[in-house]
Amino acid sequence: MNEHPYDALIIVSFGGPEGMDDVMPFLENVLRGKNVPHERMLEVQEHYRQFDGVSPINQQNLDLIAVLKEELKNHQIDLPIYFGNRNWHPMLADTLRQMKDDGIKNALAFFTSIYSCYSGCRQYRENIQDAQASLGAEAPHVSKVRMAFNHPLYIEASADRVETALNSLPDSNSGPESRFVVFTAHSIPMGMADNCNYEIQLKESCRLIMERFPGVNWNLVYQSRSGPPSQPWLEPDVCDFLEQLAHEKKPEGVVIMPVGFVSDHIEVMFDLDEQAKEKCDELGLSMVRSKTVGTHPKFVSMIRELVQERIANAEKRAIGKMPANWDVCPANCCTYSRVRPGV
Repeated sequence: MNEHPYDALIIVSFGGPEGMDDVMPFLENVLRGKNVPHERMLEVQEHYRQFDGVSPINQQNLDLIAVLKEELKNHQIDLPIYFGNRNWHPMLADTLRQMKDDGIKNALAFFTSIYSCYSGCRQYRENIQDAQASLGAEAPHVSKVRMAFNHPLYIEASADRVETALNSLPDSNSGPESRFVVFTAHSIPMGMADNCNYEIQLKESCRLIMERFPGVNWNLVYQSRSGPPSQPWLEPDVCDFLEQLAHEKKPEGVVIMPVGFVSDHIEVMFDLDEQAKEKCDELGLSMVRSKTVGTHPKFVSMIRELVQERIANAEKRAIGKMPANWDVCPANCCTYSRVRPGV
């Protein structure tokens, strides 16, 4: 019997289609209420067609849950793990209904986003609140674990991925300065970025990762913007930066590391493995794309530590210039112009 107040863990993620018939309904869920041109939706639909409409994100989350179950079991943490998505099955409302039917009263949640912004945190909390409202008074209570951008195990897992990619570049006799690490994250509108610590946290993670690689230069850039050209988003775009890098720095090798993502899903595979790779080939840049943290053992251990922090009220581990992030989000954090008053 648990001696702490939590009786389940739920992995909360973005979701992805499982075939071409799912793609447009999925994209409509993703883009509902957003100022995204219809042409952009059709363009993204074609991205999915290259993968037969199947996003690997759901399977990757199932893989993560499988190893996390073993991690919890090996540390005598008796919590069933549930899985719910924002945009595709299993949908959060359905998962919370199952949890309610199973008698779950008080769950912890891990969001598959490591950085604070409306899309990566507050919107998920809204999704959970909407699902709870649909279930009434008996809906499970859900508390999120903190954002872990500066957790030492996250930094170590990310650095391991970067090191593997650096070692995969062609041999160079010019020293570490001849190689360059380009970190990418999903771009967000400036109206969102101005009200959160997204960019600050990303830069701190990148800095901490690169402490392991003295002499190797790096930069944080963005990918996957979807708003109209008139709307300002975080820049520079990855392909624009690669062009600048090739002309100004002329590195012998480039590692692209999607630090803003925890799994290799469609946006990583299309924007980086295809578009960025094509740009590097065009520019004559030798490029290796680093894996995301995925099911790296240190990343899995980090999630387990975040759970232990809450069930045992243990000290939070964090490194670098910033403190460990909060467990309970302040009322005004990660706001966005479309956010409903009072949420």
